Amino acid sequence: MNAFFGSVWWLIVTMGVLVTFHEFGHFIVARRCGVRVLRFSVGFGPALWSRVDRHGTEFVVAAIPLGGYVKMLDEREMEGVVDPEELQGAHNRQPVANRMAISAAGPVFNLVFTVFAFWLMFVIGKPDYQPIVGHVDRIAASAGLQSGDRITAIDGHEVETWTDASVEIIQAGINRHDLALAVADRDGRMRELRLPLSKLPPSVGEKDVFAAIGIVPQQWSLPPTVASIEPGSAAESAGLKVGDRFLSIGGESANDRSDVPAIIQRHAEGGRAIRLEVLRDGAMVALDAKPVRREQDGRTAWVLGIGMEVPQPKYDATLHYGPLAAIPKALDETWQRTRQTLTMLWGMVSGQASLKNLSGVITIAQAANGYAQLGIAWFLDFLAIISLSLAILNLLPIPVLDGGHLLYYLIEMIKGSPVSERMQIAGQYVGLTLLMALMGLAFYNDILRIAS
Repeated sequence: MNAFFGSVWWLIVTMGVLVTFHEFGHFIVARRCGVRVLRFSVGFGPALWSRVDRHGTEFVVAAIPLGGYVKMLDEREMEGVVDPEELQGAHNRQPVANRMAISAAGPVFNLVFTVFAFWLMFVIGKPDYQPIVGHVDRIAASAGLQSGDRITAIDGHEVETWTDASVEIIQAGINRHDLALAVADRDGRMRELRLPLSKLPPSVGEKDVFAAIGIVPQQWSLPPTVASIEPGSAAESAGLKVGDRFLSIGGESANDRSDVPAIIQRHAEGGRAIRLEVLRDGAMVALDAKPVRREQDGRTAWVLGIGMEVPQPKYDATLHYGPLAAIPKALDETWQRTRQTLTMLWGMVSGQASLKNLSGVITIAQAANGYAQLGIAWFLDFLAIISLSLAILNLLPIPVLDGGHLLYYLIEMIKGSPVSERMQIAGQYVGLTLLMALMGLAFYNDILRIAS
């Protein structure tokens, strides 16, 4: 229950900060352009708090914290006749350049906030893990990656932490894009290699990328030691004991805890009994076990009924820069995350990336709570990413979004007259339908993640 209320609270904080900043962009530019702003609302629905300033603008905090809006004076939306002296403050009477600036201001302010959040994150210092490889097998081993290698660059982009490396690798894995890695071995000798992620099977999703590639971070690498045994399980029947360390399974060596599930699947196919060799009290013990089929994480797998020792990694790196040095780092981080987001969007549009990667408000709430528990620097990282996503989403040329308005204004500049009201209404219906479909898909994905 604490996780639930924590997720709700940090979702409210996240949306409150980012929506306020976005709408403030529309608001301040509209004011600068001489447009009369009638209402500035954070949230939708019944007002929880409101006040009116000397310009006649009503500021509102509403009950549903999932968005906001700035309502401007517009003749087309007024029930009565607008007083002639107020016409110059009507949004629809503004030059097209002013209207474009007002629409673009929201996403631009989200971009500004993104840079600021990254800057503050670097100044505070974000704890992380060094990009050092632990256990290696499968595609990574075939590519020449070795245990103890430190990843220094990916496709020419400098890598400072494991988070930097993992974001690049996961995205490339989803898009089946080969990566050029620059690595340094334990002695500091540099070499370059290519990670052929185009060879990943089509069935591999975002959660399975690292397992399919065969990379385990050094901080997550542990010997394959049994930590628990389920009563009545195949492991108990075979005579396994807590503390046993696997040496081989079905004749195949097991060097890391991450090896065990995959090796069991390979050797237990068809319900065969498999030979287990374990180290117990300094001596090798051979056992025979017959795994059973079981639903696990949404799929059927062969299991022994054991729990492996869980790593307790500790941060061993910190991204920390002075106020001046953090400025170019924040700009570069914003560019890299923008590039990654656009690549992911294009991947979903082109069919290279699964639409299952689309997340909704539930996932955002859970992520907000998770990042908040990691500390202020990690939460700033999260805020920056969501702010950037809002900026990019709002710039998509979909009617009802800022990008849709910008498209209308661009057409108006080209043809010399506004888009017809009939066309705008039709565009709104199409835009709302598309937006609701995307929101529905994102919500569906959230529910599937919870269910699995």
